[in-house]
Amino acid sequence: MNAEEQLNHLSEIRSLMERSSRCLSLSGLSGISAGIIAIISGLYTWWYLGDGSFAPPVQVTEYFLSLHIFSDRFITVAIIAMITLTLAILSAFFFTYQNSIKQGLKIWDASTKYFLINLFIPLITGGIFCLVLTYHGELYLLASSTLIFYGLALLNASRYTHREIRYLGVSEIFLGLISSLLIGYGIIFWLIGFGVLHIVYGGIMYSKYETGAAGANN
Repeated sequence: MNAEEQLNHLSEIRSLMERSSRCLSLSGLSGISAGIIAIISGLYTWWYLGDGSFAPPVQVTEYFLSLHIFSDRFITVAIIAMITLTLAILSAFFFTYQNSIKQGLKIWDASTKYFLINLFIPLITGGIFCLVLTYHGELYLLASSTLIFYGLALLNASRYTHREIRYLGVSEIFLGLISSLLIGYGIIFWLIGFGVLHIVYGGIMYSKYETGAAGANN
């Protein structure tokens, strides 16, 4: 019994240490919502650049690459991207806040701070790099660059949250590298990377961490 009690104490201590060092309030629903938003935004952009139809992705990419960075259509696409990012961040905060309440976790603590710092350093770096690419007219590298830097950001921040984020980051990087070889299919890779992968990994995280937690609380 003593050995069993010691093992139970060690398990409790390990659980407490993990809870204190990781941002565990991150909700899988935030990934699912971000993925749905990205798919809707991506499909609308595809339809918009295709003049009201879903033209072949290579044709859409070629048209996008021909745009001047100060043209009305390019500015419209940039605005769509900013709105998509804003909605994804707001939905992530909303579902994570709801999850923190359900699990009795603090939404802001040291682990959250380190998670955000490690997430945003590669993200901001990637954003600046993409602006430089746009300035030089190298638009064909935007799809792969955004996926790669986003994957690096997730990988960098994964040590402070659920381990599934690491696998999502590696998947985004791998997808970005493939996208750099298949230039004409950038919009497809965007839909897969920011849409489908978010929904898949969000669903995995929700079923693994939140469904069980809800049942335990009941």
